Amino acid sequence: MNKGELIEAVQKALGEEASKKDAESALTAVLDSIANGVRGDGNVQIIGFGTFKKKNRAARMGRNPKTGEPMQIAASTSVGFTPSAALKKSL
Repeated sequence: MNKGELIEAVQKALGEEASKKDAESALTAVLDSIANGVRGDGNVQIIGFGTFKKKNRAARMGRNPKTGEPMQIAASTSVGFTPSAALKKSL
């Protein structure tokens, strides 16, 4: 499912009176709120769905796949998602 399909699903769930623009605004608001929460607190927990967590990766040594030479990989920050037990069970 891509973003367009998700917007259509949200519009359908909201009912006939909701426009596609309303559904897109709602989805954008939720996604922006999750991103801001992860940036600020480091995690966003949605009971019954899962938890978005900020992950810090330390610098490490790796290999250039083309040449095989060792190279330094810089430290980075990423976001991980851990599904809730209820979501896992529903799959």
